[in-house]
Amino acid sequence: MTDNISTLRDGLSRLLESEGNAGHILKQVCDYLCRNIENCDWAGYYLVDPSCSEELFLGPYTGEPTGHTRIRFGSGICGQAAASGKTFIIADVRIESNYLSCNPEVRSEIVVPVFRGGNIIGEIDLDSHVHNGFSEDDRDLLEWLAGLTSELSEQLRKGTAGN
Repeated sequence: MTDNISTLRDGLSRLLESEGNAGHILKQVCDYLCRNIENCDWAGYYLVDPSCSEELFLGPYTGEPTGHTRIRFGSGICGQAAASGKTFIIADVRIESNYLSCNPEVRSEIVVPVFRGGNIIGEIDLDSHVHNGFSEDDRDLLEWLAGLTSELSEQLRKGTAGN
């Protein structure tokens, strides 16, 4: 698994060095995650709305469309991660009382906060149709990625807030 994580990090690093605006690059990151993380069926960025600091809005994503384009802090797993600033790995979303269902096929989820200057500015959210689809290796990879994409996330959230 360590070799796979190293390969994923190398691929993501090369991708983040590519040309393009923040939205385009983050969309490519989501595409890459869905193609290369075995159990990933949906990957996206939720960003903190600068005009409403207790609300997330949907940024770039890959996968089925979701009706959850805005999420209040504390609501659902994404809202809990935003409110607490902590990573959540949910092995079975069906037993979570605060889960916001985007797709009935989803069985597990990982949500990793993105910080800039010590403040939460967004998060990376991955869904899987497999029970217990995400591991501690996935956590390590996504927390590393959150640090690398914080500047792009900040650019995007400031440029598209309120949309």
